[in-house]
Amino acid sequence: MGQQFVVQLDNVPGALATLAETLATAGVDLRAIGGGGIGDVGHVIFTTADDATTQTVLDEGGYRYVMGEAVLAEVDDQPGGMAAVARRLADAGVNIYGHLFIGRWGDRASFSFVVSDVEKAKQVLGR
Repeated sequence: MGQQFVVQLDNVPGALATLAETLATAGVDLRAIGGGGIGDVGHVIFTTADDATTQTVLDEGGYRYVMGEAVLAEVDDQPGGMAAVARRLADAGVNIYGHLFIGRWGDRASFSFVVSDVEKAKQVLGR
């Protein structure tokens, strides 16, 4: 997995559509996507097949975003699994900018994170 992008959007109709259309026009294929919004601010978190072009689109569009190496983590697929990972990162002083759900396999769930300190996160998560 390449870079993961966390992009701030205005929480208005069409904000995601405009970004997705601009990426598509540039030939960028979205691979994984999630997001949300409350009040006036929204966000989208995604990975693409072309990190360099994605970054160019975001820069030229004036988007506010964070780009980072996707740090993978597996959690127990039960109540408290995500809480345990988030707490370990927090206790190590690592801020989570965004995360994506990757999938479930048996009793495990897999996530990717964009964080403030990749090396520390990998150490804490045993990667």
